[in-house]
Amino acid sequence: MTSGTLDPAQMAVIANRLDTIVREMTSTLLRAGRSSVIAVARDFSCSIVTGEDELLASAEGLPVHIFGAHLQTAELRRRHPDLRDGDAYLDNDPYVGGSHHADHTIMVPVFVGDTHLFTAVAKSHQADIGNSMPTTYFAMAKDVYEEGALNFPCVQVQRDREDISDVIEMCRRRIRVPDQWYGDYLATLGAARTGERRLKELVDVYGLELIRQFVAEWFDYSERRMTAAISALPSGRYVRHGQHDSVGPLPPIPLKVDLTVDAEAGRVSIDLRDNPDCVPAGLNMTRSTATNMAIAGLFNNIDPTVPHNAGAFRRVEVLLRENCVVGIPRHPTSASMATTNVADRLVNLAQSALGEAGTGHGVAEGGTGMGPGMGVISGTDWRTGMPFVNQMFVANNGGPASRDCDGWLTWILPVCAGLLYRDSIEINEQKYPVQFDYVRLLPDSGGPGRHRGANAMELAYTARGNPVDVVWTLDAHESPPNGIHGGGPGATAAAALRHATGEVTELPGTGAIALEPGQYVLNTTAGGGGFGDPRTRDADAVLHDVAEGYVTRDAAAEVYGVVIVGEEHSPRVDQDATERRRAALGAV
Repeated sequence: MTSGTLDPAQMAVIANRLDTIVREMTSTLLRAGRSSVIAVARDFSCSIVTGEDELLASAEGLPVHIFGAHLQTAELRRRHPDLRDGDAYLDNDPYVGGSHHADHTIMVPVFVGDTHLFTAVAKSHQADIGNSMPTTYFAMAKDVYEEGALNFPCVQVQRDREDISDVIEMCRRRIRVPDQWYGDYLATLGAARTGERRLKELVDVYGLELIRQFVAEWFDYSERRMTAAISALPSGRYVRHGQHDSVGPLPPIPLKVDLTVDAEAGRVSIDLRDNPDCVPAGLNMTRSTATNMAIAGLFNNIDPTVPHNAGAFRRVEVLLRENCVVGIPRHPTSASMATTNVADRLVNLAQSALGEAGTGHGVAEGGTGMGPGMGVISGTDWRTGMPFVNQMFVANNGGPASRDCDGWLTWILPVCAGLLYRDSIEINEQKYPVQFDYVRLLPDSGGPGRHRGANAMELAYTARGNPVDVVWTLDAHESPPNGIHGGGPGATAAAALRHATGEVTELPGTGAIALEPGQYVLNTTAGGGGFGDPRTRDADAVLHDVAEGYVTRDAAAEVYGVVIVGEEHSPRVDQDATERRRAALGAV
């Protein structure tokens, strides 16, 4: 091995080159994907893991996907100690390292000579996985058998870079849209093979020993950065309680995050063991999603330039227990929705728990829930006579406010931290027999605060030609995303059905309907929580909110204490009236 330490400039060059490789993998998958959930919404992630199962690089991967990739590669090596160059493996097993059955992960071991140096990982959310009902999110599945998904526990799908046809045919027989699935499979495989090719080229340029030295030093550097970031937090134990709202016959699920910061030691412990046992439904989290969402909540509170890799993870301990709704499910417990809903609540609690450390810390709670605007649609397209299944991401939950800024308007879900893309309405209408009436932001729906939570959204859509089946699972329809440090909660979510007669009936928290042409599904999403006392918000920021339609003039005066006057096209702040109004409200 090369003696001494690497030059910092060389370290930076190699680190950025690894990120570039992951971004090229990402671009490959985005451009080659067949379904809109992949090619439009970008519900996938790519990463590089070392041959010793340590996460090395993830670029813009979704948090809910990335932090468990090393668990999958570890299981891969346990099951297949004879890995060879040219192999590829498919994994979606939630009981060891996978996130949930819908996330098909392709793992390609990268060999340099006889050395298994890296594993290129590409994980993509499928439009259909053979569930007993046409949805990849089956909230009320009592167990894995009722869920019905195809399970691939690190199954080999390529040998010598050629498909193993038996596995491919299994999928074609059980998946409702086999050609679409196969196209997405090829895109995911192509992303992993792209990573393999570029990593070998990287080693050709720098040499095996120098790359090994870089990995060791990069992890040590990342650990030092994480230690420094944790040392800047106040030491203490911070506990946050919340719940996932009731769905179907299930009552609300109480949730708790118990987070301890030891600033002097530069360590954080996140204890999730004091949570309910697994529920007889698909809402249970997996080992990977429970771990990664707790860590994601912590990362949302520290310097964003700290690398997200195994070196940084050395300073964080996440405590789980078996048979826990936010822990380690036992077979045959269903974890169909392990990447959302309860997971969204968990990251909210983890990121807001640090608010107990003082007004300069913590992040409010972001909007949660997968209502019909993020539902799975399926049926037969009357234009082609062919079946279709697709996970839509047209709706958008409002993002949480923080110490530094307002909530992110296109947050979508806490587990994705704004990295998931909203669907194109036009592409959805082109690819599937649906038509949207409106998609719009709701004024006064973001949690008020010194920094404001992002607005909720409302939308309506109908079927065209034939009925369209819609499956969804709401959250935040009972308990809204909370603000912190005096910030208000965001709006609650709701779902309804507008009949052809104009009558509107409420839809339950989770369900499935056959949407007829002329009927419209209505979905109101949740807004993000606010940060800080709204009466201390900059008056010009409130003026901007009113001009953009985020906040009404009435709310500006009643909640923020800011009096807006003038015509709609030229509003302005009445400074004297605002001072009087804020004094009357007891502004601090």
